[in-house]
Formats: sequence, structure tokens, C-alpha cells
Amino acid sequence: MSTDVATELDAVFDALGDPTRRHVLGVVAASGPISATRIAADLPISRQAVAKHLDVLRDGGLVRADRHGRETRFTLTPDPLADAAEWLTTMGRQWDRRLDRLRSIVERPADG
Repeated sequence: MSTDVATELDAVFDALGDPTRRHVLGVVAASGPISATRIAADLPISRQAVAKHLDVLRDGGLVRADRHGRETRFTLTPDPLADAAEWLTTMGRQWDRRLDRLRSIVERPADG
């Protein structure tokens, strides 16, 4: 894995590591272009806190910010999620193979 890909994945997993950010991302995904003010209206945190979470999501490449007049609206960018899912799937397959090898060793009849 190249350093660039690893860095991008680190940013995605950092962004997804917080439950509030995962919730905010879900709101953005479900609502389409949406402002931080609108997201904050349905959460028990301030608009400024939502904006900080959106900054981390944007740093992870998970949302895109577009200006519409005086308002910034956020939209989901799903490609980094697909990249993270692919990485997780690859890691899962590697562990499955390791566990299968271990299982075959453990379940092998003893000589004797």
C-alpha cells in the first residue's frame, strides 16, 4: 500500500472514529446538501461543534463543502468510504486465511 493511500485511509478512519462525526455523516448522506446550521438544529451540540466535526470529515475526504451565497452546504463524497471498505475486506480475507490455516493445524489428527 502506498504512503498516500495509507494517509488517506488514516484520515478516513480518524474521521469515522468519533460517534458524533458518524452521526453527522449519516445526516449529510441522508439529507443531501445541508448546512452546519441545519445539522446542528437536530443535535444537542452547537453549530460551531458541528462545523468542527464537518472539518474533520472534509479532511478525511468524506464530505464536500460548496458555497451557496452566504451558506456552506455539505455533501457526501462516498469514494473514501468505498476505499476503506475495500481495505477492511482485504484485511478480513487475510485473517480468514490465517484462521483457516490455524484451524487445519489444530484439527489435524495427531500421529500415533
